[in-house]
Amino acid sequence: QAMEREVTAAFGEGRPEEIMSRAFKLEITREDIHTLNNLCWLNDEIINFYLSLLVDRNKREGYPAVHAFSTFFYPKLLAGGYSAVRRWTRGVDVFRQDFILVPVHLRVHWALVVIDVRKKSIRYYDSLGGKGDKICETVFRYLQEESREKRNVELAISEWTLHSLDSHEIPQQANGSDCGVFLCKYADTIIRDLPITFTAENMPYFRRKMVWEILHQKLL
Repeated sequence: QAMEREVTAAFGEGRPEEIMSRAFKLEITREDIHTLNNLCWLNDEIINFYLSLLVDRNKREGYPAVHAFSTFFYPKLLAGGYSAVRRWTRGVDVFRQDFILVPVHLRVHWALVVIDVRKKSIRYYDSLGGKGDKICETVFRYLQEESREKRNVELAISEWTLHSLDSHEIPQQANGSDCGVFLCKYADTIIRDLPITFTAENMPYFRRKMVWEILHQKLL
């Protein structure tokens, strides 16, 4: 009940610019928190903060090693090619991770690319069942360049699986606004090597839970 009260208060009146949480060199305002209200679209700040929480959790609790790119990575890669993002991995060897998360914003919709380095696979998760074959190819070309540049190793496409999941393979959203929450929960489940068992019905609960987790910088 105390947790419920806290979440309700975060959704309450207050200055939109008030800082509600600060970590990972990111700040979350009351206005950002309000995007977690039912039927609102999650913004970049919430998604970047939540993915950072997932990476942090995996690091501390002995789960697979994860690197998450920010929501600004993919548009930058699309617009400027590899040279525009080659410095994004300074101090990070993506090939020593188990998973790499690439959030993708498609104008009015969020989707997720998951690179499983161990299994040499790139998978596209879309809660509206959209096809992401081209997106997977773009991400693979980035990996090829990164491998060439940082390790002097050629990645052969023949050794990798690129797959855009169909709507019957993963849970789908039941409205026009939950895509960002689906992205976060797909990521949360996949990077713990768990099967995806949630459904659209869980979304209102997930939204409130995410508010508490962001406020406390701790996953439940």
